[in-house]
Amino acid sequence: MRLWGTAENLPLDPAFERLNASLPFDRRLYPQDIRGSIAWARALARAGILSPEEQQAIEEGLQRVREELDAGLFLFRPTDEDIHTAVERRLTELIGPAAGKLHTGRSRNDQVATDLRLFLMDEWPELEGGLRALEESLVRQAEAHPDLLMPGYTHLQRAQPIRYAQWCLAHAWAFERDRERLQEAFPRLATLPLGSGALAGTPFPIDREALARELGFRQVSPNSLDAVSDRDFVAEFLFIAAMIGVHLSRLAEDLVLFASAEFGFIELDPAYTTGSSLMPQKRNPDALELARAKAGRLIGHLTGFLTVLKGLPSGYNKDLQEDKEPVFDAVDTLRAVLAVMPGLIATMRPRPERMRAALEEAMLATELADYLVRKGVPFREAHRAVSALVQEALREGEALSALPLERMRRHHPAFEADVFAALDPEAAVERRAAVGGTARAAVEAQIRALRARLAPADFR
Repeated sequence: MRLWGTAENLPLDPAFERLNASLPFDRRLYPQDIRGSIAWARALARAGILSPEEQQAIEEGLQRVREELDAGLFLFRPTDEDIHTAVERRLTELIGPAAGKLHTGRSRNDQVATDLRLFLMDEWPELEGGLRALEESLVRQAEAHPDLLMPGYTHLQRAQPIRYAQWCLAHAWAFERDRERLQEAFPRLATLPLGSGALAGTPFPIDREALARELGFRQVSPNSLDAVSDRDFVAEFLFIAAMIGVHLSRLAEDLVLFASAEFGFIELDPAYTTGSSLMPQKRNPDALELARAKAGRLIGHLTGFLTVLKGLPSGYNKDLQEDKEPVFDAVDTLRAVLAVMPGLIATMRPRPERMRAALEEAMLATELADYLVRKGVPFREAHRAVSALVQEALREGEALSALPLERMRRHHPAFEADVFAALDPEAAVERRAAVGGTARAAVEAQIRALRARLAPADFR
């Protein structure tokens, strides 16, 4: 039973019918489709379109359809073009002609947009919770190792010493921004299109505000033509998903490097690594590599869907059927990765001796420049002097702290006996005490700030 037809009722080409059908993927929307249909039946009854008896029969019939689908007993038919067709067809079988009144004043255009919004509204708390769990794991790592120092990197070259906690929190702040994006986007997502009809609105006195409240939406769409074709919420979700993927990938890349024998900064729990089919000694960071790879998949969904949207005229177009599969896959991908990463982070073990051994003294060259600045030397002059000093020490194979004061003074007369106190990584880290820095007090302030934000978001 199609929800549309022509006087001739000509058959479709079988290949086109398969291309046109969305049931293989949109059947996943059945809980939202049934919820929306029950709310619509109640709205029709309030508008006097359905009698109380008809409304009750429709609602009870839809509940039975939901039970069959939940139990896996629902029998789909080849004529079921999409989940909306399948549900209405089965409802008709269960309650008879009254089912034909359910679609009064409603189009699949506003129906499917409502279903997909409801689906994402249901998923939003789960995704936010996964991000929050990952942040929590990173914050706990920072709390457990407040005084552990490690090299910080720029261009993947050793740069300056930082606290391991600072590295953990750098990634936590990225995921906190992702949580903020979810919270900021939710009101736009929770906009009800139902009642917009095919494009011009419904001709019946439907209380759309009451409908929105019943379904958990925060507002109703202000323009029916825009409402049926608006997929900004899909693009926005796919962007957020892609950014989460990018942040997961960057965290994974750091850890793949840090867990390697060459770095040895981190030891991963065996529960999150795999062995080699050939080399018995190897443990592979497959969980991290998969997390890194999924970013490409998520970015691809965003790029592909924006390309679908870019040339569409106003109103609904069948191109928009391409909205669901990237949404479903992005949700499933994020769920899978976010189920793993908090545990991986919680169980990994830093290796202080390897981190400390990597803190080469050349990383403290900036401390010498800053020392000169505190003596009143302009920074550019100090930078040139220290650069020449460092190059000399490298040529001679000597540590900066082993250079005699006289040799230092050859490069700049402002060097004095107290310069050697600057060549201490602990002191260097503690000097970075400004907000956001890597000094212990600054790191503790970051932890407190993140802790204050880690309460679950309220998406009601």
